[in-house]
Amino acid sequence: MRVGIIGSGAAGLTAAIALARRGFDVTVIGEGIRESNSYLAQAGIAFPILDGDSPRTHVLDTIRAGKYLNDEEVVWSVVSKASEAYEFLLSIGLEFETNETEGGHSFPRIFTIKNETGKHLMKLLHLVAREAGVHFVDGLAEELVAREGKAYGVFLDGELLGFDATIIATGGFASLFKYTAGSPLNLGTLIGDAVMKGAPARDLEFVQFHPTGYIGKSVVFLISEAVRGAGAKLITEDGERFVNELSTRDIVARAIYNQMRAGKRVFLDATGIEDFKRRFPQIYAFLRKDGLDPSRDPIPVSPIAHYTIGGISVDIWYRTRIKNLYAVGEAMSNGFHGANRLASNSLLECIVSGLEVARTIARDRPRLGGVPEVPYTFDSLGDVEALREILWEHAGIVRTASNLRAGLEKLGEIEADPRLKLLARGVLECALVREESRGAHYREDFPVMRKEFERPSFFDGECRL
Repeated sequence: MRVGIIGSGAAGLTAAIALARRGFDVTVIGEGIRESNSYLAQAGIAFPILDGDSPRTHVLDTIRAGKYLNDEEVVWSVVSKASEAYEFLLSIGLEFETNETEGGHSFPRIFTIKNETGKHLMKLLHLVAREAGVHFVDGLAEELVAREGKAYGVFLDGELLGFDATIIATGGFASLFKYTAGSPLNLGTLIGDAVMKGAPARDLEFVQFHPTGYIGKSVVFLISEAVRGAGAKLITEDGERFVNELSTRDIVARAIYNQMRAGKRVFLDATGIEDFKRRFPQIYAFLRKDGLDPSRDPIPVSPIAHYTIGGISVDIWYRTRIKNLYAVGEAMSNGFHGANRLASNSLLECIVSGLEVARTIARDRPRLGGVPEVPYTFDSLGDVEALREILWEHAGIVRTASNLRAGLEKLGEIEADPRLKLLARGVLECALVREESRGAHYREDFPVMRKEFERPSFFDGECRL
């Protein structure tokens, strides 16, 4: 049985290893591990396995951060498999250095390696996948091959690659926003493609903005939440502290945004952290390259698009509505994060979903059968910059009905890949329909949570809430 995995991040490589070990013929299609968001992940992975902690506490923290929009069954399913995910990582040779606390967690359950956990994790997953006999194909799959509710594989450079099962593990669509520190490849093309071909998306309006992005001279990158966990303070240019640095990301991002809207510059003051260079080597190197010394200089910060909670709607077993098509990691959504992702739950979800989808495919035993004539339609992505500008200006940290409508109007005039336009429209429309503020979605004209909106949204070309 042939399985094609589109994307070479943590979720895709975990699935590849688990499937190859079960005897499947596995091909991973992607631009390489360094182009994945998983590789860029700094802080770590949340595991509720230490004395004094419990899966129940982790579940409650996740639901509290998700503002009660989480699918409770899914949260329990993922968190209860955390110890299995931890054992899997230990078994392939990953060694964690320490454990820390991050915003929203009531226990120091973030397992980390020098605050560049993703780099160490990805190098090891890639090595183990190669040892397990996984095939790697460099390139970007342009579109899904699907017809009448069944998937047959993907087109790569215009050529059809057929698979019995196809797994979308391409990451989210944060790069569809103007400012992001993530991989520029994360536009969500195949998410829009899946929606177009019959697999609805879920919760597209929930986009998490990382509070402390650094927009430098030549690079945009994240100042990890762990820096705030280590004692760094958020201050204005006047030296005034204005927020609890360890509140959940939506609260901190909005507080910074409001200061900036009032015309003030915001800084992260990490001068009180001893051994910054040793504790945060990656961040230190970036800052020094840009002429800043975090032991002396406050770091200018700004919220940037970071994590898309929404994605292709899947069930608890990571199946989409299209037969033989599965989705894992940030590309999918099944209610684990609710309205706001709890810090470091994303890499946990990547590992768990990768292990779980392998079990699902082993149970489903999908078969390719005869491949129908499916036309290759990809031309070019078009004016992506214009789309990024629209989403940043009209579906950013603070939203209003009039601004969202203006964004939808502008969207109609853009010449871009119809799948990206569909995805952007899903974000704008679902943000417009959700007339409340909840988690990562904040409406200035509806600033409170409303009970009647305590349910997920689905987008199949129209927002259903």
